[in-house]
Amino acid sequence: MDSSGKPVLYSYFRSSCSWRVRIALALKGIAYDQIPVNLLKDGGQQFSTEFQAVNPMQQVPALKIDGITLSQSLAIIQYLEETRPNPRLLPQDPKKRAQARMISDHIVSGIQPLQNLTLLKRAAGEKKLEWAQHYIMCGFQALEQILQHTAGRYCIGDEVSMADLCLVPQVYNAERFKVDLAPYPTITRINKALLELDAFQVSHPCRQPDTPAELRA
Repeated sequence: MDSSGKPVLYSYFRSSCSWRVRIALALKGIAYDQIPVNLLKDGGQQFSTEFQAVNPMQQVPALKIDGITLSQSLAIIQYLEETRPNPRLLPQDPKKRAQARMISDHIVSGIQPLQNLTLLKRAAGEKKLEWAQHYIMCGFQALEQILQHTAGRYCIGDEVSMADLCLVPQVYNAERFKVDLAPYPTITRINKALLELDAFQVSHPCRQPDTPAELRA
């Protein structure tokens, strides 16, 4: 927390992991200060000694809150859920709660890391775009099938859940990597509905303190 007692989020405007946490903070009405960490500038500000003291994994997001520093987006979201339970981001029903966690993990473990900046730099060489498209499409193929069984208006029925916080940033990534979304009508429909909600708009990469002028909305 800063001197005003507000939580402090270390974030990068286009980081999907950071965006998940920004959505959670917005949904729960938690005021916070933001310290941008530019993942590209100066060879990556996440590698600075200063930031390594905040998060030894040298990744965003990191959140200073309640006297502790947390990293890993789902750990942060679940801490917010346990300490500030309204509105709820995990369904009360145990089966639906498990499904929300399953879809979240499917995205944060099974799709996003495979098209992450670090991996693309190291593994994909000249074929960054094809690499990212391949893994996003594989993941979306599975996700589309799962959502046909779990979705209502959103990923799990008609209430926003942690799964939705993971879905929207991943669709944004898919669009950045020019993935054709036509084969995934359920994903597309849910994403569109979520982007109409205030919390998803204020947290959007085009509206952050570190968003470059040409990408601002």
